[in-house]
Amino acid sequence: MAEHGTIVWTELNTREPEAAAAFYEKTLGWEIEAMPMGDITYRLAKVGGQPVAGIFTMDGPQFDGIPSHWFSYVEVDDVDARCAAAAQAGATILQQPFDVPTVGRIGIVKDPTGAVLGWMTSAPQG
Repeated sequence: MAEHGTIVWTELNTREPEAAAAFYEKTLGWEIEAMPMGDITYRLAKVGGQPVAGIFTMDGPQFDGIPSHWFSYVEVDDVDARCAAAAQAGATILQQPFDVPTVGRIGIVKDPTGAVLGWMTSAPQG
């Protein structure tokens, strides 16, 4: 498992995932793998067969007015406890912790200054 407090993942949030995938394939040499995940298709960027980033499609009213952007996730030892502590410290929990099979448990936190970051407790890898 990654160390508590470290950035463990980054993804591009965009309304144009195909165009973004083509751009990063051409400019960075990323290999893009489409992964159906329920109602969405997540795109996994790889270098030498190893995952390096993701491409997430911003779809729905919760993304109105939000431009395309890179979004990072930090590893935490207990996402539920850390999100509760963040709320007590003045943060807004934009997405209560939820499970992503084989990935881990994720919560989305907006700190008191307005910055947003994903907090994640990774699933055990075995």
